[in-house]
Amino acid sequence: MRLICGVDEAGRGALVAGVYAAAVILDSKQPIAGLADSKKLTARKRADLETRIQQHAYAYAVASASAVEIDQLNILQASLLAMQRAIRALPCVPDEMLVDGLYLPNVDLPGRAIVQGDSLEPAISAASILAKTARDRAMMGLHAHYPQYGFDRHKGYPTAAHLNALACYGVMSEYRLSYAPVKRILYMNSGALI
Repeated sequence: MRLICGVDEAGRGALVAGVYAAAVILDSKQPIAGLADSKKLTARKRADLETRIQQHAYAYAVASASAVEIDQLNILQASLLAMQRAIRALPCVPDEMLVDGLYLPNVDLPGRAIVQGDSLEPAISAASILAKTARDRAMMGLHAHYPQYGFDRHKGYPTAAHLNALACYGVMSEYRLSYAPVKRILYMNSGALI
């Protein structure tokens, strides 16, 4: 069997915490119905598919790059780093990688970057689901420590409610300090971190 690895990330546009990536090699003998771009699925459907992917995929791995790495490298390079880590964490070496988007991570494998690949390639759809559910779990963990920010609802993305909470409660160390809305708050609050 030729091992085709789908790769995708979650959390590029968020203001807080890391960016997550997953690499998935599907098993052609155990197809998984319902795979789609994670953003088009309900949380319940993603959770169901996450379980099925973990049970039936030939191999999978999830990795991340931290908020500090995002600030140091930029979000594109940090996303590619998380993808690289996920691919390298697989228990086997794929023959080819299919990556959602325009760019390939720096891995010594043949690969193709596919725009909207999470809607077109089942292995990339599976990776998008695992990356999204892993990141959402991390955000729920952050919510448990800082419920006033509402991470359980907006998952760290710059919604009006999140920006209001950020303005009210300030910037904590988990934020991406290089992102404009966070920089503005730091500037207004004299750079104090909580």
